[in-house]
Amino acid sequence: MPANPFLLQFERIGSPETGYITTMQYADKVPFAIRRVFWTHGTPPEIVRGRHANKATEEVLIALAGHIKVKADTGQEVLEFELSDSLTGLYIPAMCWTEIHFSEGAVALCLTSTDYNAADYIHDYEHFKKLATHQAL
Repeated sequence: MPANPFLLQFERIGSPETGYITTMQYADKVPFAIRRVFWTHGTPPEIVRGRHANKATEEVLIALAGHIKVKADTGQEVLEFELSDSLTGLYIPAMCWTEIHFSEGAVALCLTSTDYNAADYIHDYEHFKKLATHQAL
């Protein structure tokens, strides 16, 4: 049975007087070895990002600025999440279709378990549903 998306909580060090550092030193909060890091920014609020699933790649998505709404579809259930601070990350397992909405000025950091590979992406929702249904059997 495929994994479900879930929220991760990160720790911060510092104070309101001096500011904060949020760290994932040794990546002990992330359920995979991190292979790639990228960030998405400048996305207009009316644009829906994601609209794909990955066959093998796992991800953790973190809102560094603004609000990010994520619809995560495992093929068996649809879950919705809102990320609004850098202390919370969303684990997105492989074979999970996502649709992501950004607020004005939002910045999303993404940590992935694999290097980029175009062949890992499923861009057709109906094809994803067929694969997810078959995988659940």
